[in-house]
Amino acid sequence: MNLIKADSIRLNLTDCPVAKISLPDLLDLAERALAAAGASAAMAASTAKALVRADAQGLASHGVARVPQYAGFLKNGRADGKAVAALTRAKGAAILIDAKDGLAFPACDLAIGEAIARAREYGIAIAGVTNSHHFGVAAYHLETVAAQGMAGIAMGNSPAAMPMAASQGFGKRALFGTNPIAAVFPRRHGAAISIDLSLSEVARGKIMLAAQKGERIPLGWALDKEGNPTTDAKAALEGMMLPAGGTKGALLALMVELMVVALTGAQFGFEADSFFVAEGNRPQLGQAFIVINPAALAGNDTYTERVETLLKAMLADEGVRLPGARRSALAEKAAAEGVMIPDALLAQLHSLAGEG
Repeated sequence: MNLIKADSIRLNLTDCPVAKISLPDLLDLAERALAAAGASAAMAASTAKALVRADAQGLASHGVARVPQYAGFLKNGRADGKAVAALTRAKGAAILIDAKDGLAFPACDLAIGEAIARAREYGIAIAGVTNSHHFGVAAYHLETVAAQGMAGIAMGNSPAAMPMAASQGFGKRALFGTNPIAAVFPRRHGAAISIDLSLSEVARGKIMLAAQKGERIPLGWALDKEGNPTTDAKAALEGMMLPAGGTKGALLALMVELMVVALTGAQFGFEADSFFVAEGNRPQLGQAFIVINPAALAGNDTYTERVETLLKAMLADEGVRLPGARRSALAEKAAAEGVMIPDALLAQLHSLAGEG
């Protein structure tokens, strides 16, 4: 197998000249780059849509900057570009989707669609996804749920980056991923409340940036490879992230692992090789999506009244911003004006698409 080197998926985008590009043009470029790397037309389209949406919402770390990384996975066999996700089990409101070792987005699209249909019928549904991959911004998958007037929860695991809490501090072995969780609550008028967070104290990208700049990191962000607290960013990258909230964050990460792995048959974070190298195993990670129909409980009118009552109380305090409001505003602006993408990244995308 002709392996892609790890450095090819670590493009340093700091302090780069940037160019504006429209969302349709960026979507087309990302699709072509993914297809050239071996993704089917459907997989390339689903993946590119999710990545461009992240850029539109100001989440560049999960945007088209991931295309070179995904291309490396496809070319090195860490993801099957021709995989077709399939529903493999269904019992009432519970379903299981097999991603078949492909990129995660087509499988997540199928899971969400099936869960919405079952939530209409049963009032609630859960869709598990197995043999999956990196699933990007967790809240992205819930946008369709909110558009259908339903509430939703999303979660997924990732390659191990955090230890379990111990009697004194933390263990010396990374067991859990940063394991993002998200929730969405629709409103009758206005953008849905969209909550999205990973369970590490800080994003790994911040530590990577500090390492590139030769800066120290605050105590409490990470441990070195011996399990000792560190302010050395490079030592932190060789070690482990710390869970947000200490023991509570570690237990939440444990909960996600069990929800998306034990229930779906996927692999735990410690069984999946790092996403920061192109070489490695097929991660076969898991995701879970819960969709809830408000009409099945207190009813849509009561649900809406209760949501708006809480939001009004929140906004009475100066400076409070509703979760997801900034992302929504940026997406609207990007749809009209396009987004700024580093020149180096655009050149890499054109090269991957066979244009340079």
